Amino acid sequence: MNDRPVAITEITEEQRKDLLRQLNRSRSARHLFWEWAKSFQIAVLLFLVIRTFLVEAFKIPTGSMEHTLLVGDFLLVNKAVYGAEVPFTGKHLPAIERPERGDVVVFEWPGDLSKDFVKRLIGMPGDTVEMRDGAVRLNGRMLNEPYVVHTEPGSDPSREEFRWQRDYLVRSAAASMSYPSRDNWGPLIVPERNYFMLGDNRDNSYDSRYWGFVPDSLVKGRPLVVYYSYARDLTHRFPWLTNIRWTRLGERIR
Repeated sequence: MNDRPVAITEITEEQRKDLLRQLNRSRSARHLFWEWAKSFQIAVLLFLVIRTFLVEAFKIPTGSMEHTLLVGDFLLVNKAVYGAEVPFTGKHLPAIERPERGDVVVFEWPGDLSKDFVKRLIGMPGDTVEMRDGAVRLNGRMLNEPYVVHTEPGSDPSREEFRWQRDYLVRSAAASMSYPSRDNWGPLIVPERNYFMLGDNRDNSYDSRYWGFVPDSLVKGRPLVVYYSYARDLTHRFPWLTNIRWTRLGERIR
């Protein structure tokens, strides 16, 4: 049996300090990683909560709301004001305010709930709305609309899409308005829990005239401000950098 003694190598003070530094660095790296991971998770959670219940960003893809909103505008939309929807439940949080006539509103398009539209609320539940030669009459009176733009005043197309209106006509008008058109229709009665929406660019807006009323359950929020905007230009490679509309940044939406 070999009872030869095992040599024990002594560790110098400098080596001991070096080992401790390495261990501390390893612990510090793991600690920093877990702290970063927790911070990232909290940030994602906060982002999802804010986006779902408070504020969401939207982009304007068409000119239906010119000149109030322009193609290339990016908006922050207040979702809490009308009561944000709780995901997967179909229910809404309590509203701070109710939509009012004249509000610019973001809503899910009744024709395809995956698409969001932004229009101006013209008719409230129970209102009688009509249009004569492109001018809106509300409850029998001409509506003052300084925000409206007419880009094709010489035309007034009549399409099959307008025929849905016949089911909502005031009885006395049913016979005289057999062929509603873009600029001449109604009077219509807005049903309960529904709204009538029109675009400010009246001659180029796909709105309630064509596809009907918006149920109040589809309203998502009210735009607050333009946080970024650029003019599209196919001749520029990076228009989002070279064609920024500086004067629109921070503009409140009314």
